[in-house]
Amino acid sequence: MNEPYGAMALLCPDAVPLLGLVSLVMPAIAMGNRVIAVPSPHKPLAATDFYQVLETSDVPAGVVNIVTGERDELAKTLAEHDDVAALWYCGTAEGTAMVEKASAGNLKPTWCDGGRARDWFSSVEGHGHDYLRHAVQVKNIWIPYGE
Repeated sequence: MNEPYGAMALLCPDAVPLLGLVSLVMPAIAMGNRVIAVPSPHKPLAATDFYQVLETSDVPAGVVNIVTGERDELAKTLAEHDDVAALWYCGTAEGTAMVEKASAGNLKPTWCDGGRARDWFSSVEGHGHDYLRHAVQVKNIWIPYGE
């Protein structure tokens, strides 16, 4: 059974700031999660403008939270935070290693690109079922049958 994580931290890429933010945030909230999004530190205004769109839409308050700042510093804090249930990181290879090491203490699932450039315009790499699958955790349910 697919179950949302709850609170997810999403650290967005520099390459395409708005498309990267939307491509990460939408699958996460579509699967029932709340999101803490850290936009590209070089172009954060795209995310703050997008937040105005979310405020005027039917997205409930608190579902999408945008925190601007240095990506790797915020990634370490979010990876170590016990109330964040899962983390997606798009950044450098060094940042990926730091996130995976920091999240090991609380067994937080991570999905990182390892510093590899992703083609955000591709239908395979930029969006799709892979994003939806990583936005939920699969839980097995045992149903007793018989005596």
